[in-house]
Amino acid sequence: MRAYGVEAVRRAEESASTGGPEGVLMQRAAAGLARVVAGELRRTTGGVYGRRVVLLVGPGDNGGDALWAGARLARRGARVDAVLAAERAHVDGLAALRDAGGRVSDAGSGAATDLLAGADLVVDGLLGIGSRPGLGGDFAELGRQLPTSALVVAVDLPSGVDPDTGELPGAHVRADVTVTFGAAKPCLLLPPASAAAGRVVVVDIGLDGDELGDPSVERLGATAAGGLWPVPGPDDDKYSRGVLGVVAGGPGYTGAAVLATGAAVATGAGMVRYLGPSGPTDLVRARWPEVVPGPGRVQAWLLGPGVDPDDDGQRAHVEAALATDQPCVVDAGALAMLPHRRTAPTLLTPHAGELARLLRSYGEPTERADVQARPLHHARRAARLTGATVLLKGASTLVVGPDGTTRAQPDGPHWLATAGSGDVLAGIAGALLAAGLEPLDAGSVAVVVHGLAGSHACAGGPTSASAVLLAIPAAVAGLLHGRPAALPD
Repeated sequence: MRAYGVEAVRRAEESASTGGPEGVLMQRAAAGLARVVAGELRRTTGGVYGRRVVLLVGPGDNGGDALWAGARLARRGARVDAVLAAERAHVDGLAALRDAGGRVSDAGSGAATDLLAGADLVVDGLLGIGSRPGLGGDFAELGRQLPTSALVVAVDLPSGVDPDTGELPGAHVRADVTVTFGAAKPCLLLPPASAAAGRVVVVDIGLDGDELGDPSVERLGATAAGGLWPVPGPDDDKYSRGVLGVVAGGPGYTGAAVLATGAAVATGAGMVRYLGPSGPTDLVRARWPEVVPGPGRVQAWLLGPGVDPDDDGQRAHVEAALATDQPCVVDAGALAMLPHRRTAPTLLTPHAGELARLLRSYGEPTERADVQARPLHHARRAARLTGATVLLKGASTLVVGPDGTTRAQPDGPHWLATAGSGDVLAGIAGALLAAGLEPLDAGSVAVVVHGLAGSHACAGGPTSASAVLLAIPAAVAGLLHGRPAALPD
């Protein structure tokens, strides 16, 4: 899935509408919206006829889309009520709804409360891509009154979110489904707004892909991720498949060493070498006899899981690896040892707190809450400052290259928020980097496989990092052979 910024979408819409019948794009959008709403009504209530649909209508084109879609639903027997949140609304859409038997009331009339309380489905057509983010006045009040018992379908994007950045500067609608037109908007893929979008459905309204240009954000699906996977051939050996050196763990975090090396083995690294103190080394050798302890030839490094920056021995290993021209995954404790700017391929894998600390080390006053509120902004800033690709971990993980290329991957179940899960992700990414993938691809595909392995491991309930690790081979096999459970294409 590719998402395009507001200006690109506007240019494409203008081009598509030039020379055609007036309002053709709105009619296409309304037809697609009505089709999705009807499908959701059948899924949740068993039918369309007699079901109660409430349209929240703003003054712009999103409100017009909602009104025209409501007219189509009313002609199919749904009871459709439009609540007008502004003094003006799309004139032709209003007339079409009334002609089809729909009813109209003003937000200030007091009718909205009862209508929303009795709704089977609510269509959010309050604000679109041309509006300022954040809901105020009657718009905010309608958002607060949305019932938990009704499905919410957003028109193009949830009202109140920032369409280009995915930021949430104020009150906003949380949708179960977002029906977006022509192309996905960045906010539908980017955190934190992506959590308010629900399931995203893209309706084709005839936009020219060349007019859209390059995407602002993209999300890898199963086919794309599987196509990037380094499948060995008959002439490969352990060295051509990639040797990963791992500096992880220490006396206080022995598990990180076991998990990171094990994940690299499970991912299919040709060889894994481990550098660390005797305690973690013994545990790694006992759990993964394939891992070779001690220095030697490597094609890439994984540095930092469970490493204490005050551990002089591990610090020396990390700094020596970072001084080479070999690709590196830099995680956890090694982030504090990163040179000011590294020219070799580098993938940083911080969570929000670690990214804030990294930015502070570059003189940027940043706290965890700042990163959580504006993840895209801060991930791109870190990528520009360091020259590295930044994988910012979260419920929706961002992978941002130094040139600003951005992928957003919400592929994992929330059960993956557990101790050691990040060590497993780092091991997957390290093995892919050693196999020759560029940092952007290594990070993106690692997140996909990590999420798939999490889905295999948890089966809808709790899981552990060890269980996720053991599920990696099955997840990869499913990805390569067309059985990617829990990952949409």
